[in-house]
Amino acid sequence: MKALQVDGVTKSFGNVRALNGVSLSVEEGEVLGLLGPNGSGKSTLMKIIVGILKPDKGDVQVFGTHVDMDTISVKRTVGYVPESPRLYEFLSGTEYLDFIADIHSLEVNAKRERILEFLKALDLEGRENELINGYSQGMKQKLAIIAALLHRPQLLVLDEPLNSLDPRTARIVKELIHKLRDDGVPTIFSTHVLDIAEVICDRIVIMSNGIVREEGTISELKMKAGAPGSSLEELFLKLTGGSDTRDVVEALSH
Repeated sequence: MKALQVDGVTKSFGNVRALNGVSLSVEEGEVLGLLGPNGSGKSTLMKIIVGILKPDKGDVQVFGTHVDMDTISVKRTVGYVPESPRLYEFLSGTEYLDFIADIHSLEVNAKRERILEFLKALDLEGRENELINGYSQGMKQKLAIIAALLHRPQLLVLDEPLNSLDPRTARIVKELIHKLRDDGVPTIFSTHVLDIAEVICDRIVIMSNGIVREEGTISELKMKAGAPGSSLEELFLKLTGGSDTRDVVEALSH
């Protein structure tokens, strides 16, 4: 059974087709990188996977459960970090995490232990009783990551999770993704930083204009593109039609 199976998903917003027949899968113990330029449909796809949006067509299954038929069950299974987390900013960090833990029915002692463990690991210890509206963007991002991991999810859906993080925390998150992968927990991971994708991801899906352009390991993608010696950045630009950057820079410099 696939950890995640997406089949023919289409989604429009008015006259804008955000996704057009997208299909992909994630195996257990795999980190899948989701790459694409702004507006390619990555965030829309992730919101459909976790049940925030409904597709116009197509089907999404998480460990065999159809998302549209049992959204609550899927949300209990998945840890999700959105691209722009919206937190309850009138709560303190501890109050917010306590609330999230209660939603997932964590036992009281386990809840307290995990919250303290994460606060210390991500350098929020000592700031946990302050209101979230006084947090920096990086602190809010840390809180969103903790909230996604508290209940020990079986699948991680991470949309630009390293945004605003300091280098130490980013390193911890990257290593944690690999540790969870080794424990069998798969991740679908969206990023614009191609160097990070190359280090973290086992397999890559490149999207553009709401469709999947290519997928495979980095080595496989380079062979498909006929560019075995190229960097991931060069490969990405070639596959998404963005390789004409020199002319753009030349025009802007005049």
